[in-house]
Amino acid sequence: MMQFLAKAGLAAMLITGTLASTAAPAAAQFSIIIGDQDREPPRDYRRPPPGFERRPRGCDPRLAEDLARDYGFRRARVVDITPRRVVVQGWTRRGPGEMSFANVRGCPALRRAY
Repeated sequence: MMQFLAKAGLAAMLITGTLASTAAPAAAQFSIIIGDQDREPPRDYRRPPPGFERRPRGCDPRLAEDLARDYGFRRARVVDITPRRVVVQGWTRRGPGEMSFANVRGCPALRRAY
């Protein structure tokens, strides 16, 4: 009889240990809130706020067209944008022409072809 009670006690300890270990991960899903629950979470300053538009890092196509007009191009329009350059075509006094700008901030002129 004593052997039966020892085995039953050992089985009961194993069952309670198993149940206790499964209850701990389930309890970890609860969140502890200290303070006001209606308050917003703290802002993450590493990310821009929603709706925030960054300025383009390279040459803005409108700026390239304006610079081409300053060089004497009429009806200037951007025809190609690559990672390295922005190509603008338009008309000059000599006829159709093309101008290339570097695709960096400020749009420095690379070459003019008439």
